[in-house]
Amino acid sequence: MENGEIPENAPEHCPGPQSETAGKGDACQGCPNQEICATAPKGPDPDLVAIVERMATVKHKILVLSGKGGVGKSTFSAQLAFALAAMDFQVGLLDIDICGPSIPKMLGLEGQDIHQSNIGWSPVYVESNLGVMSIGFMLPNPDEAVIWRGPRKNGLIKQFLKEVYWGELDFLVVDAPPGTSDEHISIVQFLQETGIDGAVIVTTPQQVSLIDVRKEVSFCKKVGVEVLGVVENMSGLSQPLSEFKFTRKTETGEQKDMTEWAMAYMREKAPEMLNLIAFSEVFDSSGGGAAKMCNDMGVPFLGKVPLDPQLCKAAEEGRSCFLDDKCQASAPALKMIIEKMLAQHNISTENGA
Repeated sequence: MENGEIPENAPEHCPGPQSETAGKGDACQGCPNQEICATAPKGPDPDLVAIVERMATVKHKILVLSGKGGVGKSTFSAQLAFALAAMDFQVGLLDIDICGPSIPKMLGLEGQDIHQSNIGWSPVYVESNLGVMSIGFMLPNPDEAVIWRGPRKNGLIKQFLKEVYWGELDFLVVDAPPGTSDEHISIVQFLQETGIDGAVIVTTPQQVSLIDVRKEVSFCKKVGVEVLGVVENMSGLSQPLSEFKFTRKTETGEQKDMTEWAMAYMREKAPEMLNLIAFSEVFDSSGGGAAKMCNDMGVPFLGKVPLDPQLCKAAEEGRSCFLDDKCQASAPALKMIIEKMLAQHNISTENGA
């Protein structure tokens, strides 16, 4: 328990040795460290001083949150980092999703290792102005499960913040796990003295997702983190008509592929149709979606990103969706959302803002 660190054998909701309730709270009952914590001297955590010093070279810190998993939060984090780097900003992307670190794959960095020097851990770089840190770089086997209690997760987040040498950064994007659990409390607590610009919350349109997003907004308000805005992801399936496959149901109930016939027919009879982008609702948005929720809760709505198979492919391949014209439906939407977020926060898109 050096420097007030939470021991690995502590219960999940350990308040920490430096807390005034250490050894006395309900979570402390039955803990082998209860007596030591109760009698240990209390005071400020010296690690927080180290974090403040390390973060002094980072101008803007943005958390990317979601109420539930599977809404595309990490995809948004990765593309946000790519977009900011393309604007010639110095960008860091910190993945604190300890149990599901998908950021290394989404930035094409699988199999990379972390290197340590006398000034700290070095991020893994995609480009000279885009560095990444994740527990995914530390796992000997990508299929290995991370089975950690809260205290150990919190310890790694603290270590990331005080040990990683980012250098001068314009932006640090933090990709957090879904929900409002230990990792979220820790990242806010550890960064509070360094200044957090705010959080972007990612959701899908249907009510089952928005219910949890409301809790995420409530969490931000309780801990004093500004909500920079909400992004409605997977807001309808959108892709060029020429990329669709067409089928016809046979008398036996099977699906017969009619794509070649349909494409030939359109090329001959209506070639202008091949330039159309087809759109279809995937989730029920009859309740008003994220826009209505934002209006109800008084937080900014940043915009909608359609479910674009090409964006999914870009994430799988670990590349930016802005580099070519493949992501015709999603890239323009993401670009508008990111520019809107920067404008609302009075952050210039010129280098060094």
